[in-house]
Amino acid sequence: MMNAKELLSSDLLHQVEGAARAQQREPSELLEDAVRRYLKSQRLERFAKKAEQRARARGIRESDVPRLVAELRREGRERGQ
Repeated sequence: MMNAKELLSSDLLHQVEGAARAQQREPSELLEDAVRRYLKSQRLERFAKKAEQRARARGIRESDVPRLVAELRREGRERGQ
């Protein structure tokens, strides 16, 4: 397995080490956290893109969203009563 020195430029590694020191953490902890956040943001981006494609396929525009949300909430309240 590669270590951080093999994966990062010396400048970026220096910045990671400085940020880790400032947070009293190990550089590996900081890198793991950064990678987790990146992967999560990528999953959210893919989800949003798919949702946008489904909405477009159904002819739903952004301006329709407030009305659709209100309708969905009203239906939920009616079912709950």
